[in-house]
Amino acid sequence: MSCEKKIDVTALGELLIDFTQNGVSEQGNNLFEANPGGAPCNVLAMLNKAGKKTAFIGKVGNDMFGKLLKAKTQEQGIDMTGLEMDEEVHTTLAFVEKLPNGDRDFSFYRNPGADIMLTEEEVEAHRDLIENAKIFHLGTLSMTHDTVEKATIKALEIAKAAGCLISFDPNLRPPLWSSEEKAKEKIRYGLSKCDILKISDNEITFMTGEEDLDKGIHMIIDEYHIPLVFATFGPDGSKAYCGGTEVYVEGFLNPNTIETTGAGDTFCASALLHVLKYGIDGLKDADKQKELLTFANAAASLVTTKKGALCVMPTVDQVEAYIKESGR
Repeated sequence: MSCEKKIDVTALGELLIDFTQNGVSEQGNNLFEANPGGAPCNVLAMLNKAGKKTAFIGKVGNDMFGKLLKAKTQEQGIDMTGLEMDEEVHTTLAFVEKLPNGDRDFSFYRNPGADIMLTEEEVEAHRDLIENAKIFHLGTLSMTHDTVEKATIKALEIAKAAGCLISFDPNLRPPLWSSEEKAKEKIRYGLSKCDILKISDNEITFMTGEEDLDKGIHMIIDEYHIPLVFATFGPDGSKAYCGGTEVYVEGFLNPNTIETTGAGDTFCASALLHVLKYGIDGLKDADKQKELLTFANAAASLVTTKKGALCVMPTVDQVEAYIKESGR
């Protein structure tokens, strides 16, 4: 990673409002809280809390929610000069329902939503944010529709030419895809381009058909030759794979957990923080992998005790104190 690059991580993708349940009104109606969200910016917010320089490229509507998102992300210290404001299409909204088992169900208002209107030309206008980054991070939700998919491919071409490390989190959201096969096609594209992969248990099974998660992740590594892979298993912890070294670290179970929104993004940011510290080659070391996974699992556990994610990411000091309190 070039020392001349002034941005640690630039991300492209969705920026939206997560409406999360927050009690019931006097009339017995569900109350929803408008939390700024979107996986790519969640990742950047955590990195900023750790003192890293980050930038975002994406689009929101020039409406009350878009203006809220711009203000809140700027408050987190993220460089938002790459944020476009659409005059015609509204900001994407997601309503998040907490299920009895602690998981979540999403209802999206995105057909269209401003994030899918990002164009190749707008990415080109902000190419300096990509070229000056050490790591370029993306998911698949910027590939669900033709216009934003072309913008994403353009951004990846710029990132590859500039020598950025490519970080990819599939962040599978089935309701946003026209078919399972299209989702798999775009995830395969991301797998073929990335140097760093963060993938969850359900995504491993989705892509490989394997219930044996370790076997499934090895199928992905063998096919795509990804140098650094992180597999997350929710409360059951996570595993790292790098240079033939594999390390598993158990999760942190927190009795104060409210919801899991943003846990995967917090893990991803924590992983990238350690990539910036050690480089991919440095993470072939089992002790460094254990350090990374312990920190990432703890950070992900902490964010589950808060509503939302983007504005409530833990600091490095908070994560380290939590690890110490847990006796790890």
